[in-house]
Amino acid sequence: MGSTAGALTGGEAFPDSPAQSKPAEPATAPSSGEKTIKNPSISANDHAHWKPRVNPWLIAMTVALAAFMEVLDTSIANVALPHIAGDLGVSTDEGTWVLTSYLVANAIVLPLGGWASNLIGRKNFFLLCITIFTVSSFACGIAPSLPILLLCRVLQGAGGGGLQPMAQAIMADSFDERKRGQAFALYGLVAVLAPSIGPSLGGWITDSYSWRWIFYINIPVGILAYVLVTRMVEDPPWIKPDRSKLFNMDFMGLTFLTLAMGGLQIMLDKGEENDWFASNFIRFFAVTFVVGIVGLIVWELRQKDPLINLRLFKFKNFAICCFLMMLVGGVLNASTVLQPQFLQQLLGYTATNAGLALTAGGVSLLVVMPFAGWATGKFPARNVAACGFIIFAFSFWYSTTQLSLDMSFANASWLRVIQLAPIPFAFISITTAAYVGMPKEASNQVAGLINFVRNIGGSVFIAITGAEVTNRSLYHEAHLQQNMTSLNIPYKQYSQGLGAVMGQDFGSANSQAKASGNIYQMLQQQAAMLGYQDVYKMLFWMALGMVFLAFMLNKNRPGGGSSDIAMH
Repeated sequence: MGSTAGALTGGEAFPDSPAQSKPAEPATAPSSGEKTIKNPSISANDHAHWKPRVNPWLIAMTVALAAFMEVLDTSIANVALPHIAGDLGVSTDEGTWVLTSYLVANAIVLPLGGWASNLIGRKNFFLLCITIFTVSSFACGIAPSLPILLLCRVLQGAGGGGLQPMAQAIMADSFDERKRGQAFALYGLVAVLAPSIGPSLGGWITDSYSWRWIFYINIPVGILAYVLVTRMVEDPPWIKPDRSKLFNMDFMGLTFLTLAMGGLQIMLDKGEENDWFASNFIRFFAVTFVVGIVGLIVWELRQKDPLINLRLFKFKNFAICCFLMMLVGGVLNASTVLQPQFLQQLLGYTATNAGLALTAGGVSLLVVMPFAGWATGKFPARNVAACGFIIFAFSFWYSTTQLSLDMSFANASWLRVIQLAPIPFAFISITTAAYVGMPKEASNQVAGLINFVRNIGGSVFIAITGAEVTNRSLYHEAHLQQNMTSLNIPYKQYSQGLGAVMGQDFGSANSQAKASGNIYQMLQQQAAMLGYQDVYKMLFWMALGMVFLAFMLNKNRPGGGSSDIAMH
């Protein structure tokens, strides 16, 4: 695997893995973007023994702070949309562009971290992203109209797009391979906990103060993160800024990426309210996505120095990890949306209370994450991932048995704990396995792509599960309506009895019609509940399939190094 690394990096030679290293040969005719190394053996030795000057855990907490701020913003604005729309004098449908604009810009920048780090250095790029995100957060807070707010959200999403992958890449390079799983436990806590507390925190801030404060709270955090990164973070020796990349930028690749991600995000976010492919609006963006993604793949694979190094997917381990991470991101985001949606629509919870029901699951992560990081350092990553997916399957099966119209707040909180318990085992092990067999110089690209597919999975699964809840609810409603006839004795007796009670309470006029309306409302609630149960069953079967996919990963030796793969 290591012997093919140089050919797969699109113009930048990577050293072979230790297990497969060969005597170095003089570099000849370097391709575009490739740097000639006079003494490869010394350079490789320096790379292998480089360590940051500052304690790696201080570095990890610093970059995690910036990443937490960004991940929080992907969900904190959701519950504030009605307030934003009302304050700016627009409809709720128009207000949803506040989310869509952020996600589109975020998705475009996520995979560009490798290129940007090679251009100006990873630390400088990280600081630039913090600055853009913080300044645009202030601009969002003072925005006087929806168009200005959307423009600021695009800038905020662009700045935030580089924070997650660069934080992960900095952690990967700051820790040796034996402790990398524990470092990723901290990153996993950020990636999972922030979306969990975002809705409840956003609801509390909006109800207690104003929706503008959900953006203002980023300012002190951003300033603190900037100061700490400036003092603690440094680039490793293999990251050398190359300003010439700015003039040789792959503009065609960027164009295809923008078309693909813009088309996909708009299609997914607006599909439900526009009746999906029955709408010309949705069909247009579906075609835009297909043209963009096909063009991106074909174009990038033909470039010597691509904007996004898609050749990394030739590494089987990395490709499987990306697919699994896409599913994990999808499951995490879908379940984060499904449960509060169920509580609000069917049980009458407020947005704040629905968010609070998720809080117990977030708190449980504080206990599970360190244990999952320890397990990844002691057992092969694929074994830990498989255990996580088995628990996943159990949690979704358990969810189908517990969802009911009389579910208590305590039961809802416990259900969230069960759903989040397997996340750390799957998340940390897959993130760790993604670096197995990969050269250190690829860490920026690996981090960018693994976070990119996780976010894409979240967007896709939120749209799919939301549409599936609607479709299955309609199916069950049609099925249950077949029993609402005078030929059905239990229905007839219940309807007449309810009509008599309503006649006593509200008068005899139209009492039977009111009784029928009341029964139909209960039928719709039952049908919707069955729809949610069907979606959890779908996630159950998908989790079982992920167990088998986990065993397709290479069996690394825990603590043996990123390139140390058990050979069979």
